[in-house]
Amino acid sequence: MTSSIENIDINYDGNIVNGKKLIVTSVLDIDINTVWNEVQKSSLLEFVCDGRLKFKPVDSDFPKLWKKGMTIKAKLLVYGFIPFGGIHSLDFKEVKPKKFYALTNEKNSIVKVWNHKIQLKKTDDNQTNYTDEIEVYAGILTTIITKWAESLYKYRQRRWKLVVKKLKTKAKQRL
Repeated sequence: MTSSIENIDINYDGNIVNGKKLIVTSVLDIDINTVWNEVQKSSLLEFVCDGRLKFKPVDSDFPKLWKKGMTIKAKLLVYGFIPFGGIHSLDFKEVKPKKFYALTNEKNSIVKVWNHKIQLKKTDDNQTNYTDEIEVYAGILTTIITKWAESLYKYRQRRWKLVVKKLKTKAKQRL
């Protein structure tokens, strides 16, 4: 697993502000189509975040699958019990199955910009390069929130390894 953080300029409400770009990448020992099928599921988001971040949808339950054009509003609970940022909005800007790419633009009362890209790349028939790229702007809290986000996304990608193990076990049982 690798991670990096860099300073970037972000457009926030028509102004250019100083933000951060976080990139976390790891290799998953499973094929790209299987990874993509999981990426689109709300249940995956809830599993990989479990223990660090809980989403409580406010208008309705999370959909089974994420789709372009959806906007979901949820309360965030850090470590499952600490409220953070009021209502968090997740706007699904892109979901491109043929390119193995998804983009959400997210925000809440503390984090003004949280643009999250997921990009998958096939490394071979049984491995997938999985990348989370997040652009963050939260005023004077940007650096602190980006460092916390780095720990969150590393945690999420470690949890992905558990998902891969479970999927491989299921595939063996079907044979």
